[in-house]
Amino acid sequence: MIITIDGPAGAGKSTVARALARRLGFRFLDTGAMYRAVALAALRRGYDWDQPDDLARLAEDLDIRIDGDRVFIDGEDVTEAVRTTEVTAVTRYAADNPRVRARLVELQRRLAGDDNIVVEGRDQGTVAFPGAECKIYLTAGAEERARRRLRDLQAQGEPVAFEEVLSAQELRDREDAARPVGPLRQAPDAVLVGTDGMTLDGVVDRLVSLVEKHKSPH
Repeated sequence: MIITIDGPAGAGKSTVARALARRLGFRFLDTGAMYRAVALAALRRGYDWDQPDDLARLAEDLDIRIDGDRVFIDGEDVTEAVRTTEVTAVTRYAADNPRVRARLVELQRRLAGDDNIVVEGRDQGTVAFPGAECKIYLTAGAEERARRRLRDLQAQGEPVAFEEVLSAQELRDREDAARPVGPLRQAPDAVLVGTDGMTLDGVVDRLVSLVEKHKSPH
């Protein structure tokens, strides 16, 4: 069974998807980390962001591996490195590149295989896994999402102001909705779940009940 969780930045997709996968005994695939991995590799190599073909070739050559919560590029653990604000600022170059997206969607489908898996991202229910048995669109208010992102950054030791996080998030929301490839949108058959004021356990309880409703009768 494939469960897709899409939604805007800061909605808590990764945290919720990981917790849901643990609760169900499913595998978890963080697809956003894959785009971040391409961006990190390009950043390290000093790539010119105005040369999309070079970025596409890089994505096609990289060995990107997701092992549980860990992210690897060519065998190196880059789990923490892909989460920095520096990488976040340039990930859109990878996310907006049609060839990069095609390569990573192909990799996502291969990694999922026939397993029971929870996948999260921006276009999982619309592009990567349109036939998924259970689709969820997770969201929350702008300020709530910014507060969550701020907590994550502070936990990583990055000094940043709330207003800065909120402004960056609002820009990303606009960019995500307007992207030429894989834009952020709710799949017609996805269930909208707002998480404002809910605890993580409360959200996961709600999603478990949704999954149970979508399970095949056999």
